[in-house]
Amino acid sequence: MDARTAAPSVVTHDADVRASFARDASGLEMLPDAVARPTTVQEVRELLAWASRDGISVTPAGGQSSTTGASIAARGLVVSLRGLDRILDVDVAARTVRVEPGVMLGPLKRRLAEDGLLLAPDPTSEEDCTVGGAIACNASGARSLRWGATRAHVRGLTVATIGGELLELRRPALEKNTVGYAPMHDLVDWFTGSEGTLGVIVAAELTLLPLPARVTGLAFPFPSERAALAFVADARERATPAPRCLEYMDVRALEIARTAAADPAWAAEAAALVYAEVDGDDAPELDDWLALAESHDAMVDDIRVYEGEGALRDARRLRHAIPATMNERGARRRPFGGRKVSTDWAVPYRKLGEALALARQEIAARGLEAPVTYGHAGNGHPHQNFIAADADELARITDAVTATLHHVLRLGGTVAAEHGIGKLKARWLPLQVSPLSSRRAGSRCR
Repeated sequence: MDARTAAPSVVTHDADVRASFARDASGLEMLPDAVARPTTVQEVRELLAWASRDGISVTPAGGQSSTTGASIAARGLVVSLRGLDRILDVDVAARTVRVEPGVMLGPLKRRLAEDGLLLAPDPTSEEDCTVGGAIACNASGARSLRWGATRAHVRGLTVATIGGELLELRRPALEKNTVGYAPMHDLVDWFTGSEGTLGVIVAAELTLLPLPARVTGLAFPFPSERAALAFVADARERATPAPRCLEYMDVRALEIARTAAADPAWAAEAAALVYAEVDGDDAPELDDWLALAESHDAMVDDIRVYEGEGALRDARRLRHAIPATMNERGARRRPFGGRKVSTDWAVPYRKLGEALALARQEIAARGLEAPVTYGHAGNGHPHQNFIAADADELARITDAVTATLHHVLRLGGTVAAEHGIGKLKARWLPLQVSPLSSRRAGSRCR
C-alpha cells in the first residue's frame, strides 16, 4: 500500500504503531502496511469505503487474543475496533444488552452481574478479548457444554460491509419460512464466526440469562485417562443437576495446575482430573456426584469442592494457568524458530478417548514429546499444546497434527471447534470443507 495514498485521518503508517499490532496470541508476527483506530461507526464506514475504492485489504482486530493469527496481517490495513467500546443499552426486563465491538468481555460480564444477569459465553481469554472478536470467531469456553457457543447468544448485529454500507441484521421471529435457501433465512449466522471476512461488526445485541444464585465447582482426580473420560461421558448423560462444564486435564496439565495452586502434594498419584460446575438455587446433589465419581474409581480423598465466588475464581485460575504457562514457554522459543502449537479439534464426546490414543500414535511416530492436553471434554473438545523448540520440531509437530486431523475427521469431528481458522489453520481447512479430501487422507495440506 502506497503511504502517499490519500487516507482517512484515523489511518497511520507509523512504524511503532504498526509494530504494536503485529502480534496476537498465535505466536506469529506480521507487520501490516497501515493501522486505523476508529472511534465511531461513521469512521469505520469511511475506512471501508476508502479501502474498497483503492483495493486495500482490511483485517479487523479486537483484543488481539486470537490463537490462530486472525487479527494480524502481513499487508493491507489492520482496523482496530478497540475504540468502539461503549455499552449502548442494558434491558434488564428483556434480558438483552447492546454493545459496540470493542467492549471487553470480562468487564462487561461483571457489569451485567450487577443487574443479576449472565452473559453465558466464557472464553478463557475473556479478560483480554472483545465482544466483536468473540462474535467474529464464534468463541466458546467451558460453559458451552450447557449454553452453547457465542452464536446462540447473538440476537442482532450491525455490520459495515467493505464498501461502507451499513447492515442491520436481526434473528427472525418466524416459526415457519420457505422463501429461498435455508442459509438465507438468518443472516446473523453468516457474520457470527466469519472471522471478519464478510464485514466489520460495529454493534451487537446479545441475549442474557438470570445470574445463578449458587454455583459449586467439583474437582475429581482419577488414576487414568480412561476412567476420567468414562466419568465425563456418564456425567454428561446421567448427572443431576446437569453440569454447566466438564473440563479435563491430563497429568501434564495437572502438574501446571498444582504449581499455580502452590500445592504440589494435591492428587500426586493422579493421571487425570475432571473439573465440573453445577449451578442452581438449591444445593447440588453432592452425594450423587460423589457416587458417580466413585463408580469410575475417582481418588475420593483428593476430591475438592469450590463454593463461593472467591473459591470459584481460584478454580478458574488453576485452569487458566495452563494456557498462560504454555504461552510463556512458547514465547521463549520464538527466537529459535519455534513457538507454541495448540490444537482445537473436536470429536463426538464418546469418541474422545479413541481420538487421543490415535493422536498419541502420530506424535510418538515422529519422536515428539507428549503435549499438554486439557480442555472441554464434555464437548469432545481437547486442546493439545506442544512447544516447538525450533523450526525443525515445528515442522514435525505440524505433520503430527495434520495426521491426527485425518483421524479426527474420520471419527466425525472438526479441525477447529472454537478458535476459528485464521492464518495458522488455513492449511487444514480443505481437509474438512472438501468432500473428497475429508473422505480421503490426501497430502495436499501437508
